[in-house]
Amino acid sequence: MLLTRKEQAAVAAAESPFVHRLRRGLSQALPTMDRRAFLRRSGLGVGVGLAASQLTLMKRARAADAKGDLGNGRGEVKRTVCTHCSVGCAVDAVVENGVWVRQEPVFDSPINLGAHCAKGAALREHGHGEYRLRYPMKLVNGKYERISWDQALNEISAKMLELRKASGPDSLYFVGSSKHNNEQAFLLRKFVSFWGTNNCDHQARICHSTTVAGVANTWGYGAMTNSYNDMRNSKVALYIGSNAAEAHPVSLLHMLHAKETGCKMIVVDPRFTRTAAKADEYVRIRSGTDIPFLFGLLYHVFKNGWEDKQFIHDRVYGMDKVREDVMAKWTPDKVEEVCGVGEAQMVKIATMLHENRPGTIVWCMGQTQHTIGTAMVRASCILQLALGNIGKSGGGANIFRGHDNVQGATDVGPNPDSLPGYYGIVEGSWKHFAKVWGVDFEWIKGRFADPSMMSKPGITVSRWIDGVLEKNDLIDQGPNLRGIFYWGHAPNSQTRGLEMKRAMDKLDLLVVVDPYPSATAAMAAMPGKPEDLNPNRAVYLLPAATQFETSGSCTASNRSIQWREKVIEPLWESRSDHMIMYQLAEKLGFGKELVKNYKMQKVKGMDEPVPEDILREINRSVWTIGYTGQSPERLKAHMRNMRAFDVKTLKCKGKVVDKETGYDMSGDYFGLPWPCYGTAEIKHPGSPNLYDTSKHVMDGGGNFRANFGVERDGVSLLAEDGSCSLGAEIPTGYPEFDHLLLKKLGWWDDLTEAEKAAAEGKNWKTDLSGGIQRVVMKHGCHPFGNAKARALVWNFPDPIPQHREPLYGTRPDLAAKYPTYDDKKAFWRLPTLYKTVQDKAIADGLAKKFPLILTSGRLVEYEGGGEETRSNPWLAELQQVAFVEINPKAAAERGIRDGDRVWVVSPTGARLNVQARVTECVGPDTCFMPFHFSGHWQGVDMLPYYPKGAHPVVRGEAVNTGTTYGYDAVTMMQETKTTICNVEKA
Repeated sequence: MLLTRKEQAAVAAAESPFVHRLRRGLSQALPTMDRRAFLRRSGLGVGVGLAASQLTLMKRARAADAKGDLGNGRGEVKRTVCTHCSVGCAVDAVVENGVWVRQEPVFDSPINLGAHCAKGAALREHGHGEYRLRYPMKLVNGKYERISWDQALNEISAKMLELRKASGPDSLYFVGSSKHNNEQAFLLRKFVSFWGTNNCDHQARICHSTTVAGVANTWGYGAMTNSYNDMRNSKVALYIGSNAAEAHPVSLLHMLHAKETGCKMIVVDPRFTRTAAKADEYVRIRSGTDIPFLFGLLYHVFKNGWEDKQFIHDRVYGMDKVREDVMAKWTPDKVEEVCGVGEAQMVKIATMLHENRPGTIVWCMGQTQHTIGTAMVRASCILQLALGNIGKSGGGANIFRGHDNVQGATDVGPNPDSLPGYYGIVEGSWKHFAKVWGVDFEWIKGRFADPSMMSKPGITVSRWIDGVLEKNDLIDQGPNLRGIFYWGHAPNSQTRGLEMKRAMDKLDLLVVVDPYPSATAAMAAMPGKPEDLNPNRAVYLLPAATQFETSGSCTASNRSIQWREKVIEPLWESRSDHMIMYQLAEKLGFGKELVKNYKMQKVKGMDEPVPEDILREINRSVWTIGYTGQSPERLKAHMRNMRAFDVKTLKCKGKVVDKETGYDMSGDYFGLPWPCYGTAEIKHPGSPNLYDTSKHVMDGGGNFRANFGVERDGVSLLAEDGSCSLGAEIPTGYPEFDHLLLKKLGWWDDLTEAEKAAAEGKNWKTDLSGGIQRVVMKHGCHPFGNAKARALVWNFPDPIPQHREPLYGTRPDLAAKYPTYDDKKAFWRLPTLYKTVQDKAIADGLAKKFPLILTSGRLVEYEGGGEETRSNPWLAELQQVAFVEINPKAAAERGIRDGDRVWVVSPTGARLNVQARVTECVGPDTCFMPFHFSGHWQGVDMLPYYPKGAHPVVRGEAVNTGTTYGYDAVTMMQETKTTICNVEKA
């Protein structure tokens, strides 16, 4: 029998052959299939509609089928984007009478092609979410009590103003969110600026800040160069520190297609992962030794003359110095000693990279989360430059970001060292945004404690706890931190959990703004040390709406931007993040300034800024990275016409006109991946693959950015003659464009009179008319110039990447050969220790007490800190316990059997009670724990400390309760991928 009610026979008759076949298959499989197996096999969202006899599959939805009779009530289809990882899978949500009843992956999407992972299949639960935070709450005598929104906003704003008066604006810290859409991320950076501080940050700091710094300082932009789709054109793919099968499951769909056409897949990881199971070659390295491995490959490339000599001559600076360093330091014996990979395998992999070009490299947090994370990223870039794989389809550095909008939040959101678009926090940038925002520069300056703080990078989210706990005379700002906003951020994703609990207790104000209360709520409520507790501390929980209860844009890892439609109205008393920002700003006295350029709309009878207007403000201001051409209208047209875009190239197939607006998408790349230069009117198509000289700049082509001057020590940093994007009228290297260069070239008169007035005294980044960009591209040139990529980065601690042992390691013999950095007195406003910590760890003999390397990573069932996904019953059923993976040899030595309860103990004194998974996935020297868990604290269930009814279904120990001190020497990235532990039977 078919799984359909009789009254739905008409729907069944009209369904597509695919759905008909799937329905028949399900009818045969379901009698013997449990829910776990069903979700595992199904790419569709039927899993989340399985309960209560809702086993019906709607017919394949097309954009034109916006409304109609769906089921028994009047319904409509809302197109949105999955809110979990950064792949950007599109979803059609079926809404009946205001209720989200069903979902289907979008088969027309060139990104997910109708596929979902388990998390994507369970999205609909957000629209019902019984474990969500439903109304504002306040911590009173150790318990959370319900309060009104008016009380919450009044008390929070009063406390903020009290702290501002007593200690200045820098006494507050704002942790933003990579779950915010672009508009909310942008608005929060604006909010923090109007508050008068740079003390703000978000998840990117602890996932890919080292990527942004390392990649941007190598060739110009700190982002993924190509796309998931373009990997179909690769001949070889090197995954290093990436478990895409679990962290980015749908991305692997494109790699598996590439494998079908001959692509070789290499996976490098301390752990044999589900991604490694798909590899042609798996390489196990010791955690933290990426540089010896990568430079070990380069050794064989250089030794055999396999480097792309012409590419290096034309487009790379400093590779000769890198070659000298590599050939001297990373001989095969040294590589094997440090990372554990023998010469034969190294030669095999180097040969695969040489013989199969173009090749791509993929990395994630396995490479970024180290004290030398930026150097590791740079080593990956240098390998690709040596092979000539950058700026080519099938090549590139395919950096898989984590959250759904971590790329966009990094691009335009609350970074402590930049304004939206990576504009530096210097006077010229502040004046640029003051003009866009329609406020006086002097007014913004007056909001800061003093003018010097306006240009001083703030404290990073990875170190906010030290902003609270550190001695005041050692902090490079007036006050210690006294208040913090956790605005969509998981505390268990950060290291040093024991110290974080102490810092939370010492605060005067802690505000959590989240659809789910997060581990922050339970950590704040549970008893700590009496001497740490501030008796005047105030803790509030504010229920934020999910991204399905508002609209806005999000940027996938490949830089494509998609527009989410609002699926349902905010549930219970939740409010959108941008509404909360506006309401707080009103209480704080700068509400009018915050929303000056926006129309307001009514949501539940309250004013809320229109997201489209916030995006238009982004379009008017963010010229640096080309967020200017992606108007709301263009993005919405792309979402309605996904079938028009090619799966491999992302380019619109022929002439396609949007029926609703008449917009012609011919030539566009899906989602207008940034940079999409100029105004929307000039119709730049977006840039699918960065630095690609085979295309005209107005077809998404480009070259490396001239961002580091024009010469260094008498050597030109500009590209050589003949190296330029297709059709460029300047067929050699050139600097970035400003009004003076335009005049020298005789191009000034190509501007309109209005453009001339706006462009006078400006450059391509600050000309608000877009005229400079328009004219430069008209002449086939790139606005940011044409330079060489830097293999040697002179402004970094190590101009050529150097291997340095982690602060806490199991090899003190190697720490003597490859020591860490010297301590830094003032780094991102705080003293930061390196050598002191490493030397003490060695002196205390910690390698003997804690002989196992502890690393962490993702599971396919959960995402991020996990509070959201572990609150989803459908996902919670799939992975019910926190665990540690331990090798059979290490387990046998400790009398541990598979399934035993064990204690994972760390140098911090933390003791984590989890289940043992005895497996050869990890080597005898390594343990692995997923980082998605929280809700247990050193063996104690924290359930009593969550707000009643708002707690995750699955709770477990957070690995970061036990992780140790250690931060990247450029970005303050935390060192979560390499620390030490021991495991004891419980």
